[in-house]
Amino acid sequence: MRVAVIGGSGHIGTFLLPRLVRAGHTVLNLSRGAHRPYAPDPAWSDVEQVRVDRQAEDAAGTFPATVARLAPDAVVDLICFTEASARMLVDGLRGRTGHLVHCGSIWMHGPSTTIPVTEDDPLQPVGEYGTAKAAIARLLQAETASGGLTTTSLHPGHISGPGWAPINPLGNLDPDVWQRLAKGEEVLVPGLGTELMHHVHADDVAQAFELALNRPEAAAGQMFHTVAPRAMTVRGYLQLAAGWFDREPVLRHVSWPEYRAATPAPFADQSWDHLWRNHYASIEKARTRLGYLPAYEPQDAVREAVTWLAEHGQLDVPVPAAARRG
Repeated sequence: MRVAVIGGSGHIGTFLLPRLVRAGHTVLNLSRGAHRPYAPDPAWSDVEQVRVDRQAEDAAGTFPATVARLAPDAVVDLICFTEASARMLVDGLRGRTGHLVHCGSIWMHGPSTTIPVTEDDPLQPVGEYGTAKAAIARLLQAETASGGLTTTSLHPGHISGPGWAPINPLGNLDPDVWQRLAKGEEVLVPGLGTELMHHVHADDVAQAFELALNRPEAAAGQMFHTVAPRAMTVRGYLQLAAGWFDREPVLRHVSWPEYRAATPAPFADQSWDHLWRNHYASIEKARTRLGYLPAYEPQDAVREAVTWLAEHGQLDVPVPAAARRG
């Protein structure tokens, strides 16, 4: 199969494109060429690089034709963030490719009312990003249901892996949280710490994309969550993470106003955005229809990311204990 991957040098593509090469597919990576994959793999030498600026071509209205001229049997879109961009691509590929697989997000769901949330639950997104991802998912479902282009949307949680900072136990990207846990220092926790976050390793997300491409009949017109087998609570995540540094977490539970007063505004906003959603997404549909079997528990996906950052001098903490023993 000839597969064109849009934005294939990022978190998911780092693992997906080598998987596709090893499976015998002809793989094209459409990107600006400004970013190298996060992890080396000899399979990248067999990937055809196609330099294109998706944002500029979307503005010019030429991007769908650029993709279609490559004559792909399937297209994987990892960097579509607006309904207008998705609609343009669908219209341009209808009748010109066999399958469009889109990367969405579990943020297509708003704050949880019941858990685990399923793909069949009503989509009630909040915020610009989640609202756009929900609109794209609905658009793709309607397109396939009407007899048009075969589409699938996959919806990861908080993608973790070697090479970038993972969402930490407070739902933000503040490196000070890791440093405090590593030193055994006090960490302020907004609320009770029972909120849920659902992480996933990038290679498990890549696995789901490969499965969807290999099983188009099962994937056609469907949405699938692609997350780890379980989610973590804030309190549990703090406990696990402190243990990587042979520590017990020192926690002080505070109100949200107190937390905001003590935390830089960008990180406090990130915490709120992640924690109030309280997400735990079911993978039963992906498991039964596609055969999705994630290899990483959420804490293992995050620990691998933290280990990489520590080993490469990008996070000032000791290498986590499990990695030292290994």
